[in-house]
Amino acid sequence: MKFLFYCLVSIVFSGVSGTVSAQELLFGSIKLDTSLPVELSADELAIDQTSRKAVFSGNVSISQGDMMLSAPSVIVVYGESTGSISQLQATGGVLLVRGRDAAEADQADYNVDDGIITMKGNVLFEQLVGTLAADEMTVNLVQGTAEMVGRVTAILQDENE
Repeated sequence: MKFLFYCLVSIVFSGVSGTVSAQELLFGSIKLDTSLPVELSADELAIDQTSRKAVFSGNVSISQGDMMLSAPSVIVVYGESTGSISQLQATGGVLLVRGRDAAEADQADYNVDDGIITMKGNVLFEQLVGTLAADEMTVNLVQGTAEMVGRVTAILQDENE
């Protein structure tokens, strides 16, 4: 955690307000096995077989391993060849939690095959050492890293407080 704190401090004092590279931000305590099952629950479900999509709405909760994602609405896209979930498109205010890390955004797209989540719009990323805000954040669940772009703002705190 101290390494992350020092990276964040160097970002703030170097005047960087654009991209924070993926090597400098960690997301979650360990790498996630993206082959784990994806579990979904919601108040309602509508399925369209021709478009290979399912729309989950109302208190949608998604889990995969120790990762949790919640949103008012999620479109599930199924792969053409496998029939398994290939993409999740969450909208209406998204919360992503993994370990002690949490991120919020207006929307998020999760490419299940690649283990990549792209969060867009009013992104807020909270860790023990502080809070970061940006226009967009890409989380690589396989590597356990995150990259933020857009106007990146950091609020740092001592992790011992």
